[in-house]
Amino acid sequence: MRTAEQHAALPVPTAPPTPRGTGVDLFLLAIAISGISLSAPLIAATAAPALAIAFWRNAMAVGALTPLALIRHRGELRTMSRRTVLLAGAAGALLALHFALWLPSLHMTSVASSTALVTTTPIWTTLLLRIRGHRPPAMVWAGTAVAFAGVILLTGVDLSLSPRALAGDALALAGGMAAAGYVLIGAEVRRTVSTTAYTFLCYTTTAVLLLITCVVAGADLGGYSGATWLKLAVLTVAAQLLGHSLLNRVVRGLGPSVTSTAILLETPGAALIAALWLGQTPPVVAYPALGVILLGLLLVIRGNRAGS
Repeated sequence: MRTAEQHAALPVPTAPPTPRGTGVDLFLLAIAISGISLSAPLIAATAAPALAIAFWRNAMAVGALTPLALIRHRGELRTMSRRTVLLAGAAGALLALHFALWLPSLHMTSVASSTALVTTTPIWTTLLLRIRGHRPPAMVWAGTAVAFAGVILLTGVDLSLSPRALAGDALALAGGMAAAGYVLIGAEVRRTVSTTAYTFLCYTTTAVLLLITCVVAGADLGGYSGATWLKLAVLTVAAQLLGHSLLNRVVRGLGPSVTSTAILLETPGAALIAALWLGQTPPVVAYPALGVILLGLLLVIRGNRAGS
């Protein structure tokens, strides 16, 4: 006889309890932000199609995680409920959607507009938490607004009325929404599943869906130089294994609001790394923008703790 769980459709996660992060979580979060901040400069320096880069960083991460997942977490993977597997797969699908929407937008609208719109992730995260029944404190709303204002300060508002630019803006905005769903579902799965098991299932789903997207779009998946493959490997280690994987690790303790708001630090972080590595002088507002984003993140952290 089939159980009720087997008959159930993908459930809507319940509102999570207020998380209590630790100093270790904040330290790992800093490493994760440093990792994903390398993403944009590395992508800019890598001679490969954007969608192919997104595929390979996930596929290589799956290759690195597979031995660990199958040897040390085989029992956990076997005993996962259908609900958990479906949620991990849904998170992977949203991560693939985030990449597939955002990367093309960079070629359709200005980089400033694309960056500003895709980083609306914490706004959608907070709204989705509210819809799910969780009531974020007023300080969380204020901190989210302050942090996003820091991104706007750095990127500016450069919206164009041309049909192509407006379509690119819409793609970037949708990419930010997809990222919010990815963070929220990841927080739900991580309540009961280890980081390795979750990221293995999530990245596998993302890689498969991006591979299909690359084939349909005709993106070149090979024929790169040795230097390009090396950059893809570095991107995988820095942005995927250290970046996204550590975000999946800390979201359990810090919660989706803090984690998604901290991702905004990727924008000034990438600008500073590009200055050191590529010789691109960051705009003067990069430093005050970084301070504003950090202030907003502090408010979100304090708001979450005050609401506990």
